[in-house]
Amino acid sequence: MNIYEKVVDNMEKKRQYNATLKDIAQKTGFTINTVSRALKDKDDISAPTKKLIREAADELGYVRDSIAGSLRTGFTKTIGVILGDVSNPHFSIMIKGIDKQAYKYKYNIIIFNTDEDETVELQSIRSSLSIKVDGIIICPTQKCAFNIDFLERTGIPFVLIGRKINRDRFNFVVMDDEAGGYIAAKHLIDNGHKRILTITGPQYISSAIDRTSGYKRALTENGIKIDNKLICETGIQSGACYKRLKNLIKNNLNFTAIFAFSDMIACEAIYTLNELGLSVPKDISIVGFDNIQEHMLLPVPLDTISAMNTRMPEVAVDVLIKTINTPTAVEKQQ
Repeated sequence: MNIYEKVVDNMEKKRQYNATLKDIAQKTGFTINTVSRALKDKDDISAPTKKLIREAADELGYVRDSIAGSLRTGFTKTIGVILGDVSNPHFSIMIKGIDKQAYKYKYNIIIFNTDEDETVELQSIRSSLSIKVDGIIICPTQKCAFNIDFLERTGIPFVLIGRKINRDRFNFVVMDDEAGGYIAAKHLIDNGHKRILTITGPQYISSAIDRTSGYKRALTENGIKIDNKLICETGIQSGACYKRLKNLIKNNLNFTAIFAFSDMIACEAIYTLNELGLSVPKDISIVGFDNIQEHMLLPVPLDTISAMNTRMPEVAVDVLIKTINTPTAVEKQQ
C-alpha cells in the first residue's frame, strides 16, 4: 500500500466513526439528555457543566448531525442568499452583513450567484429549496416575473433586498433610490453642472428606474431640460460601461459630469475617461452609488451615495427570521 492509499484508508476509517451523545455521556458521567441540552445551550444547564461537556465533545471530535436535528425540529437553521454578482464589492459587503446578522440568530447562509441571469436565478431558487433552507434573501434579476411568482408559490419565507416588487404580499428591504438619484444629480447641479450624463442600469430593475427618476426630478426642479441623449442605459456587470462610454465620447456627446448607477460603473467610467486623456474631476465630475469605499480603499476618492449596504442586510435578516417564525408577517423596509 503506497502513501496515498494509506492516507485514503485512514480517512475512510475516520469517516466510519462519529462520536455520539452517548460517547460524551460515558466520558463525562452525565446523562444523554443533559449532554444534549448542554450542547444546545439550554438555560437549565449550569455554565460549568456546559463547559465540561463541550470540552469533552471537542476532545472526542463530536459534530452535531444537522440533518437529524432538522428532521426533529423542522428547521435547518440555514438561509439561502441569492445575489446578482458576488464579484461586485457592493454584493460582497452585503453578503458579509447578512452572514454577520444571521450568526446572531445561530443561522448559517448558503450563497448563490446568479450573474444577473434569470435562468441561473431559477436554478438557485430550486437548489435552495432542495437543501431545505428555512428562508431566502434574494436580490432579483427582475428580467421576468416567473421566478419570484414561483418562489411565492412554494410557500417558503423570503425577503427581497436592494430591489423591490410592488406587491403588498411581498417583504422587501430597499433604500430610497429615488431620493438617492435626486441627491446625486442635485450635488452635481450645485457644483455648476447642467449637462449631466447618467449611466444607469436596465430599466426593468427597480433601483435603476427609481434612481433615474430622482435624477430627472433634480433637473426639472432646477430648470434644466431633460435630454434623453444624456440618459444612457447599460448593463450593470463588469465591462458593460466601458464600450458604451467610449462610443458616446466618440460620437461627441457633450457632458461635463456623470451620475453612475453604481460605484463599479463609476470606477469603470474613470478608467475609460483616463484612457481617453480626460481627467476626473478636472475635466469630468463623477458621482457613484453604493459607497463601497466605506469598506475598502479605492485608487481614487469618489463622490458617492450611500446604499446602506450594511444596514439593509441586517434588516433583511431580521425581517426574514420574523417571517420564518410568524409566516403571515409582511414588512416593507425603505
